[in-house]
Amino acid sequence: MAQQKTAPTPPPPPLQERIPATEAADTTALIRLFSDHVRVAYARGVRPALRDVHPKAQGCVKARFTVRSGLAPQFRYGVFAKPQRYAAWIRFSNGSPTPQSDTVGDGRGMAIKVMGVTGRKLVPGEKFTQDFVMINNPVFFSPNARDYLGLNRALFGGNKAAFFKAHPLDAKILTAIASHVTQDLFAETFFSMSAYTLGPRYMKFRALSVRCPQGAGLPSYSGSLPNDPNYLRARMVRDLAAASACYQLQVQLQTDAATQPVEDPRIEWQASQAPFVTLADIIIPKQSFDSAAQQTYCENLSFTPWHGSVDLRPAGGINRIRLAVYQASTQLRRALNHVSSKEPQ
Repeated sequence: MAQQKTAPTPPPPPLQERIPATEAADTTALIRLFSDHVRVAYARGVRPALRDVHPKAQGCVKARFTVRSGLAPQFRYGVFAKPQRYAAWIRFSNGSPTPQSDTVGDGRGMAIKVMGVTGRKLVPGEKFTQDFVMINNPVFFSPNARDYLGLNRALFGGNKAAFFKAHPLDAKILTAIASHVTQDLFAETFFSMSAYTLGPRYMKFRALSVRCPQGAGLPSYSGSLPNDPNYLRARMVRDLAAASACYQLQVQLQTDAATQPVEDPRIEWQASQAPFVTLADIIIPKQSFDSAAQQTYCENLSFTPWHGSVDLRPAGGINRIRLAVYQASTQLRRALNHVSSKEPQ
């Protein structure tokens, strides 16, 4: 009998990471909780099966991701190793596990899949991609797997008030995220929230909305919100029909482990101590993106912090649990939707 091959495991956690004794069990419980949420919705007729978080896509667009030339040596790792232009997919989304009107406050997601990226990867599955997964808030609302499990149990039917009372910082951050109403996705700044490695050092990153260097500028929105529950998508369609949208991908290197912890993504790394440096430019060119075929293709894509270079390793407890939770979510969703896994183009 042929010897069964085992999937390679990611490199061991770097320094400053501390794995709690309950993390593996808590991760298993989270997978069960999120999987049950997807299965219940599917049993009630939700088709296709949706993501367990960020299920409502505002749009999936084509983009260009250009690494700048002349970067200092401490930034030249992974996709940033040399100046180069890449094609990319970007998915914008609402964070709530249950799709809701855009008029309701919510975390908004920006997930970038850079394609054609060579080099040694963290996990099998996609050999030529680098994902950047972000939301429009600089910090996350749980420090570890145990708190995140408790929070989601409370949100999915437990005593939310009791959990918030026992975890005031978590409650404060989650409330801020859930109360933020977005007028325009192209005007938002999106953050990694959690830490990653950049070669031998730790970093966080963000996608900063900027005016495109050429062409017409996008309109600004203010005042009362439209009655359309899907107005964010409608504005994306209208804006990209007329002009391009641009961001800068910026990173901040850790300068002080005491005030910029890796294991607690609730703590913001202050830019005054860890300044942001632009490493790449993102251009979303004028386009029509709302065809059914393009949206179906994008919804079958998998975005995870673990798609990427060993030099850009996700760090900290929240990122560690995302490895298993995102993988289980993708496998379940594709199985229910009868979609096979393949390298995106």
